[in-house]
Amino acid sequence: MTLPMTFTDPALAGRVDIYEVGPRDGLQNESGIVPTEVKREFIERLVAAGLKTVEATSFVHPRWVPQLADAEQLVGRLTLDGPTAMPVLVPNERGLDRALEAGVTHIAIFASATETFAQKNLNTTLDRQLAMYEPVVVRAREAGLDVRAYVSMCFGDPWEGAVPVEQVVTTGKQLLDLGASQLSIGDTIGVGTPGHVTALCEAFSRAGVGGGDLAMHFHDTYGQALSNTLAAIENGIVCLDASAGGLGGCPYAESATGNLATEDLVWMLTGLGIEHGVDLQALVETSVWMAGILGKEPASAVVRALR
Repeated sequence: MTLPMTFTDPALAGRVDIYEVGPRDGLQNESGIVPTEVKREFIERLVAAGLKTVEATSFVHPRWVPQLADAEQLVGRLTLDGPTAMPVLVPNERGLDRALEAGVTHIAIFASATETFAQKNLNTTLDRQLAMYEPVVVRAREAGLDVRAYVSMCFGDPWEGAVPVEQVVTTGKQLLDLGASQLSIGDTIGVGTPGHVTALCEAFSRAGVGGGDLAMHFHDTYGQALSNTLAAIENGIVCLDASAGGLGGCPYAESATGNLATEDLVWMLTGLGIEHGVDLQALVETSVWMAGILGKEPASAVVRALR
């Protein structure tokens, strides 16, 4: 397989962790229901390709996201005690109950940086979302679970427009203070630019939040996902969310297109000499296989070039 030439920059991190969101964030936007067994094989292929964190599903109410209605059945067919972490998203205490019953060890919660999206996606307000999640985080921590927090609409909101940097930092700090071990900053509609990424990272740093506490979650709506990713790495971010084949979007924000493709990220990291532990050929084969099942072209430029 063709691989890029490597030019190592000693100023950058030697390794970056990839948080694979394809099975959850990628598939949740697909209208056709993917069989549970296909989802299981998708996850196992991603694990075999070397990914150390694969977000498996979400314990949301089936009415909200019908694609993920089989969460219990899927988790029951996975190896949760292996070397790969398999987090699940939980929206509330009922979701946490289901996750605990399923035996998961990693969960994620999702908040909003804007008032409108909090109302549309969480049926709450910007101020009240923290109170909603407090018992979830406390109980999860008491049960020994790791808790990650997503923040959506950190760069722009389709209803409110540009989102103030300090508003994002305030929301993020509150989630970390609540007990989240990591904060994933989401460019839900893909309007971010490298300068904006730097401004957010610097604002978090001034607030006492280092790059090791943060992850970045980019969408490629305007073709900026990779350039934004490089800016994040240059600002000390060492965990990046990505989706195999570039699958995904957001069912609650029509302007959100696919996630940063894992293959595109791996190609760039390889060229920078940054370790990632992923077998690119196995990953490309997995995305081609899944695209065939979904009946669509892979969004990843690297997949299209190498297949």
